Amino acid sequence: MFATLRRALLAAVIAGGFPLLAQATDSVPGQFAEQQLRHIATYFPGRMSGSPAELMTADYLRQQFTQLGYQSNTRQFNTGYNWREKQGQMRWHKVTATSVIAARAGSAPQEILIVAHLDTWTPLSSRETDNNLGGLRLQGVDDNASGLGVMLELAQQLSKTPLHYGVRFVALSAGETGLHGMDDYLSRMDAKEKKNTLLVIDLNSLIVGDHLYFNSGINTPSAVRKQTSGRAVQLAHRLRISAVTHTLTARDYPGVNPFDKAGLPLLDVTASNWALGNKDGQQQRARSRHFPDGSVRHQTERDSLNYLDHWLPGRITQRTRDSVKILLPLLTELANPTT
Repeated sequence: MFATLRRALLAAVIAGGFPLLAQATDSVPGQFAEQQLRHIATYFPGRMSGSPAELMTADYLRQQFTQLGYQSNTRQFNTGYNWREKQGQMRWHKVTATSVIAARAGSAPQEILIVAHLDTWTPLSSRETDNNLGGLRLQGVDDNASGLGVMLELAQQLSKTPLHYGVRFVALSAGETGLHGMDDYLSRMDAKEKKNTLLVIDLNSLIVGDHLYFNSGINTPSAVRKQTSGRAVQLAHRLRISAVTHTLTARDYPGVNPFDKAGLPLLDVTASNWALGNKDGQQQRARSRHFPDGSVRHQTERDSLNYLDHWLPGRITQRTRDSVKILLPLLTELANPTT
């Protein structure tokens, strides 16, 4: 029955003429990323792990990667989350989540892994549902259509570039339920694959925060930090883009990245403000009338195109362009190092 529903929904997408944009050629860096962000937020709201919208998003992303010439497939895994009943009891809710993997090999066996979570927030209680946190209407523009849009443009641009080190793009589900998508991906990597992973770049929530942050993982060696987070900030300043680097700690939001915990070099890319709130990156901007929490994460009414375009006019355009302007030359350098 669920498979039938999935096919029916996909047929509706195709019949409705929703565009597949992978072949677009744009001269302005970030324009394709913004198109993809808006497309995903508009046509695939409520991308909760295990939901029909998540499956549709995964199929859409796989098609985009395939059109760009990548070997791409989807991967399903069993996971779940704790739901709190009104009486306070906790109940484990099982779901089958779907991630998307796309790869292009280089001349050397090593590769760079670029990840972004594709799912939106799943309400964990009736109280969250009543307060419009997550659910079927959440577009998840900042969290995390922004990461997916930038990922797709990086894939588009790197599809045309000779590579010494390969690139692997992974849109992970269950990012909003305890980072279980990262856990699942790591559990399937053997020792050789881990050894050949030179760097993991995690793209998440790139729009609302005051500054772009290029954060190094707790276990990332100083030499790698210089080549990644340090180089990213250097490129940003050269382009007169506000960017900051920060070395992550165990207390930073949303907890220790599983790739970092596994000892893989990490470059965490996000927009936030570590000088505010608990100084852990959770608060993205100063509290105000229109951003009372200093964040839009999980908020159905605020993490939407209409709201952000109205109260942060031009921000989506600016941040998608700035992100690509920094990350594309950085990735090109890392994938094709000079000797």
